Amino acid sequence: MTSPAESQNQSSIPSPALDQAASIPFLTKAFASGLFSGYLPAATGTFGTLVGLAIYLIPGFENIYVLLPACLIVFLLGIRASRAMEKVYGHDPAEVTIDEVLGMWVSLLFLPKSMPIAGFAFFLFRLLDIFKPFPAKRLDQKRGGFGVMADDVISGIYTNVILQLLVALRIL
Repeated sequence: MTSPAESQNQSSIPSPALDQAASIPFLTKAFASGLFSGYLPAATGTFGTLVGLAIYLIPGFENIYVLLPACLIVFLLGIRASRAMEKVYGHDPAEVTIDEVLGMWVSLLFLPKSMPIAGFAFFLFRLLDIFKPFPAKRLDQKRGGFGVMADDVISGIYTNVILQLLVALRIL
């Protein structure tokens, strides 16, 4: 004869990982996951980048007095939130997409706001974020929130420099 505890459905028993995930505050999850884009079933980095682009497209957000402080605040808070998420989900987890949000914003700093520039920035940033040019790859290998955030900032800087050149040469 089985006891009531033994007959309980195994799937209803919380796992340690679920307990740990539940311990992350709701706002930390919402922030770190780029408004929950990190919890989508696939292409979380792409969707996180789209969240960053959507926020950038809000009228006035491109103003340097808005965008630059937003980048700094998101970088600092992102380090902390990413560290909390990494403790539960492992090294540089797919659930964390605030780094892509920030990378997209860095890609567009000091540039004129236009759909061609924003669209090109989106694709170029995704490409560089995937291939991780030096030193992004090295930073990506570091554990902790700084590594999670910094590699996307580097990819965003590279994207920005390329876009600045294309704008200066009147290609974009």
